[in-house]
Amino acid sequence: MNNPFFLNVTLPASDHRRLEQLAQAGADQGDLDARFLLREINRAEVVPDRAARLDSIVTMGSWVTFWITWGFPRETRQLVYPEDYTSERTQIPVMSPLGAALVGLKVGSEIPFFTAGRTNVVKVERVGRGDPNDVVRVLFSNPEVKGKKLFDDGDPGP
Repeated sequence: MNNPFFLNVTLPASDHRRLEQLAQAGADQGDLDARFLLREINRAEVVPDRAARLDSIVTMGSWVTFWITWGFPRETRQLVYPEDYTSERTQIPVMSPLGAALVGLKVGSEIPFFTAGRTNVVKVERVGRGDPNDVVRVLFSNPEVKGKKLFDDGDPGP
């Protein structure tokens, strides 16, 4: 039987090495989020850093649009290493329950994660790359890039 929550996790080689060290250090100190991340890393398929399919995979530094159960609105934030985390509004640290759940997932995937005393499910809607300032500038100033609408899901909104 195909379990929808046992999804493939794909990581570029450079992310895999660094994340494994980070998660192992946290797991050795009893951090439950680090243990969850380590399990995800250990089951990941590792691919070359420039593999074409990484375009639809949540990797470190990527911008991800996602939904969470329990009525949270759709959000777009950047997945970052703990030392790069500077903004709760625009970033997700990989050592958080949500960050550990998102890393390595492809667009369309969903996975449960435990936080704030309950299990939630996060679903990946879109993944983007690039300089954060360029991504934000494009999102707010130009809904079309090279003839394609950026982040258009066909929903006219509220």
